[in-house]
Parts: sequence; structure tokens; C-alpha cells
Amino acid sequence: MALGSRYKSAPGAGTLAALILVLVFGSPWYFDWVFKNADENSAGGWFLRLLAWPHWTFNSNDSLRDVIVGDLKAILLVLFTAIFLYMLPGNQLARARGTLSQFFAGWSAYIFAAAVAALLTGLFFTNPSLLNAFKLTGVGVTYGFFVGWIIGLATLGGRRGRS
Repeated sequence: MALGSRYKSAPGAGTLAALILVLVFGSPWYFDWVFKNADENSAGGWFLRLLAWPHWTFNSNDSLRDVIVGDLKAILLVLFTAIFLYMLPGNQLARARGTLSQFFAGWSAYIFAAAVAALLTGLFFTNPSLLNAFKLTGVGVTYGFFVGWIIGLATLGGRRGRS
């Protein structure tokens, strides 16, 4: 997934990868397919279901608030990914292009983005509580940890912001 262009920016490539992950694996079609076909008791099935965590939907059976908050989680995940990719490593990795530290910076940005998106949206569900928000944040961190390596790969070799 590491895009080989010397002109790409690491934050831009990571944000694009996050957007693609959310659009494809968070789509209602993937969500329905994975929960009907993936075995939750296998590692592969568990991972496929985890990929659907920031799902967005247009389901009219859910309350309007749950639909908006679910969609907001997906939007915030991409937004916070961009913010953390710009904030985390900054100029100190400008000379470390393509190194392992750049990979970990992208990965950790996605973990933080998923955690913050889950925490904020968890505070606005139908029955909001701090305990529920903390539980949802744990799910977000799990998602970020197991999927964030894709963002880390996408950021490899990119320049850091403006240079």
C-alpha cells in the first residue's frame, strides 16, 4: 500500500488509505455480508468483522440519532486520522522518510484517531454514559491497533507536510 511517488505526503497518503478503509469496509453492503458470512469464532472472521467497525449506514430501522452517530464515527475517524498524521511526527521525521519510525507514526495516528472518534461518539449514543463511552473507546483502540498497520504502510516513504 506504500505509494511509491516521491511527491506524496505521508499525511495525505494515510488519510486517503483511512478514507478507503472506511468507505469500503464500513459500507452497509460489506457490513451485511461480513455479519452473515464470517465466523466470529475464527481469527479471520473476527478480523473481517473488526474491519466493519466504523460502519456507516442509511438504515431506516435505527433511530435517527444512532444513524447520525454511527456515520459521525466514520467521518471523525478519517478526520482525526488526518489531524493526528499532521500532528504526531511533524518535522522530526522529515529526514527519516521510509523508516520504521514513519510506519509506527502512521499506525499510532490511526490508533489515536479510532480511540478519540469512539470516545466522542460514545458520549452521544441513545443511552450515553461514561462507562459505555469507555467500552466503545476500547473497541476503537482494538480496531486501530489491528487495522492501523495499513495506514502505517501507506505513510511509508512520504514527505512530512510542506518541505
